[in-house]
Amino acid sequence: MTGARTTERGVLNAADRPSAIRVAEPDNVAVALRPIAAGERVMIGDRAIVARQDVPPGHKIALATLEADEQIIKYGVPIGLATTPIIPGDWVHSHNVRTALSGLLNYRYAPNAAPTAPAPGPMATFMGYRRHDGRVGTRNELWVLNTVGCVNHAAERIAKQAADRYAGRIDGIHAFGHPYGCSQLGDDLKNTQRVLAGLLRHPNAGGVLILGLGCENNQLSELMALAGDVDRDRIAFFNTQDVIDELEEGTGAVAKLIERVSADRRTECPVTDLVLGHKCGGSDGFSGITANALLGRLADRVTGLGGSVLLTEVPEMFGAEQQLMNRAVNEPVFRDIVAMINDFKQYFLRHNQPVYENPSPGNKAGGLTTLEEKSLGAIQKGGRARVSRVLRYGEPMRERGLALLESPGNDGVSSTAMIVSGATVLLFTTGRGTPLGFPVPTIKVSSNSEIAAKKPHWIDFDAGPLLDGTKTMVQLEDDLFALILAVASGDALANNEKNGYREIAMWKEGVTL
Repeated sequence: MTGARTTERGVLNAADRPSAIRVAEPDNVAVALRPIAAGERVMIGDRAIVARQDVPPGHKIALATLEADEQIIKYGVPIGLATTPIIPGDWVHSHNVRTALSGLLNYRYAPNAAPTAPAPGPMATFMGYRRHDGRVGTRNELWVLNTVGCVNHAAERIAKQAADRYAGRIDGIHAFGHPYGCSQLGDDLKNTQRVLAGLLRHPNAGGVLILGLGCENNQLSELMALAGDVDRDRIAFFNTQDVIDELEEGTGAVAKLIERVSADRRTECPVTDLVLGHKCGGSDGFSGITANALLGRLADRVTGLGGSVLLTEVPEMFGAEQQLMNRAVNEPVFRDIVAMINDFKQYFLRHNQPVYENPSPGNKAGGLTTLEEKSLGAIQKGGRARVSRVLRYGEPMRERGLALLESPGNDGVSSTAMIVSGATVLLFTTGRGTPLGFPVPTIKVSSNSEIAAKKPHWIDFDAGPLLDGTKTMVQLEDDLFALILAVASGDALANNEKNGYREIAMWKEGVTL
């Protein structure tokens, strides 16, 4: 970055906060770190630029003269094309920039040289719950699931009553309702089943109660078969149409499960047993510079130690997918990435929707102009690690390393998808803020200090000090890693757990009867 003295990977390390920074040397735009007023003279490196319009924080200011259709460069690569002539000092955003992306693309396998990520350091450990299949949970909870939305309320009543009755015996008792399971066909039904099966076998669930209705498409027998190798002694299930009082039947089943689950104890486990899910939601112009880049370092650190990281939000790879493809461990994985990307683009086209209809209004207000810019910032969460494999929606993570997971960018759907595939802690970056939480600890990392100060009950960790130089990237990486281990060990709770923010969302695209 240009605009202040920097450390490794361009981390700001200055006592005096600059007005704007250039992320990479080839860039012809800089990012405003604070509101810049029209007529204000700002220094970017050793160069003075006079702003020609007001530039909000997180937005871009031009450093060079550009003609219409010339490339806008950020992160050292194009993020779009100018739609009108631009001169130094101009505010650069949606009014004078357009995407350069359109339709399906051809890709080629051009693997990068072996990454030169720093050594991850000594093996770290956390206190987790080792399950019968060798996986390790970060919580020992009892989850109440339901095959169909018709019994949502019954599941919630059972979970609430049990949580009150058995408070303190285990880490928590929670129900995760949804509106699906009946009148679904084809892929929609399969997606519902995959999500429930993944939750049913999740290592954070020491025990699971499953409620069915009896007449739904999503039959209990099919769901149990799809779940595969699960410890049947830790699962109870029944159809509510088959019993007199579903509340009494459910609380009785929970009582038996509690006796088994409450005997579980944490043991010391290496970080190789940790599975992180990396997500960004409500991004701004700082996300790719601070919070997402910080998660990238965590991805390199954890995978370097032999742990696992999941990266998803496929539409937010569009425009940056070739960079991920070049990091595939081999050509078969490259082909899997191509297939996932193209399948997702075809999904848009089947519904007669533009492939590159992004960023969202909130993203644009935060300074993101095109999908290329958003995607290049989003993939920073994956660091520089090799992509070890591609997982399809609902597929479990069975191998360690960095995996790409098929899922939409929607916060609820993509976060749930990572949990279904085995994530036991989520790292969720945000520049705009969100209270969302999911079945596993969801650590919110802010891209700027303003939202961290405004929403301390949402934000768990602030990456904003990178912008004013009060902390280096190395310091923040160590601090966040320590927080992850504390949360994974149960020594700390994420804000979503403190506030009871836990929910799931499923990917639906088909016909409802």
